[in-house]
Amino acid sequence: MSNIIQQIEAEQMTREVPEFGPGDTVVVQVRVKEGDRERLQAFEGVVIAKRNRGLNSSFTVRKISYGEGVERVFQTYSPAIAAIEVKRRGDVRRAKLYYLRGRTGKAARIKEKL
Repeated sequence: MSNIIQQIEAEQMTREVPEFGPGDTVVVQVRVKEGDRERLQAFEGVVIAKRNRGLNSSFTVRKISYGEGVERVFQTYSPAIAAIEVKRRGDVRRAKLYYLRGRTGKAARIKEKL
């Protein structure tokens, strides 16, 4: 039974996802539907968490918008995501960067991996 489920999930995981991890700055192009028109909206921020669960994989992106922290969770293989682009690699030592929620300004910076 689980072989069938894995097979169906593998068929749906066709998207080519770039290699990225926590601390990386990414630009996610999201398809936004307004009435009968569709456009792409960019959401750029730092990946603070990644959840690898096959088809149910997701990642959380955090950005500061007008002084307010905004987090958004994206399903990795969702059809609502048009593209994922890695802007810069972050040098971090942990998998979940939830501590960034309590920091602002220069304290919230992440070193770049060279």
